[in-house]
Amino acid sequence: MGLIHKLRLPNNDEALPGRDVPVPVPPRHFVNGAPLKPPFPAGTERFLAGMGCFWGAERMLWETRGVITTMVGYAGGLTKNPDYYEVCSGMTGHNEVVLAFFDPEIVGYADILKVFWEGHDPTQGMRQGNDLGTQYRSGLYVYDDRQRELALASKETYQDALTAAGYGAITTEIVDAPPFYYAEHYHQQYLAKVPNGYCGLGGTGVSCAVEPLVGYGG
Repeated sequence: MGLIHKLRLPNNDEALPGRDVPVPVPPRHFVNGAPLKPPFPAGTERFLAGMGCFWGAERMLWETRGVITTMVGYAGGLTKNPDYYEVCSGMTGHNEVVLAFFDPEIVGYADILKVFWEGHDPTQGMRQGNDLGTQYRSGLYVYDDRQRELALASKETYQDALTAAGYGAITTEIVDAPPFYYAEHYHQQYLAKVPNGYCGLGGTGVSCAVEPLVGYGG
């Protein structure tokens, strides 16, 4: 399939059918030993986002103070329980995403949004650096009204900063959190297992101020 095909989302008739059985994943986080599946500690909150290749994105989040556990997977598409090669084909519509569970008493959602915005270039559409395809798009997937308000407010704040620095419009999709499908075991905490492994993420160097978001309860 050509590159142009991989830069547009498939419709329902085009999407691969997928399967009913999810892929098996390890029970514990390779770095900190935390669980990769529920139950998680009471009071934890969720953060789900796509920001390019999920290997580097996950490392940014597991290194963030207050994040309890992280896992990589696929979300935002049409295919049930896709595998990595199906996602890379562009025929599932899924994004490579990271799901993080965090302690809101230690780190706020707004603080994690700062990591998100500064960790990649959210103006590139269906790509991130040299990685091209719908699975590399920027996306924030929110679980409630408060997360939506914070995500939208942070986008507006960061757009002002990016515009001042000469960047174009943010292309990040901000939508209700879709189903999350775990990626294969070898993708989980990949850059801890392969320290010199590929990471194509690179931010813009433009700071995202979270102070204006305090009024949103972040």
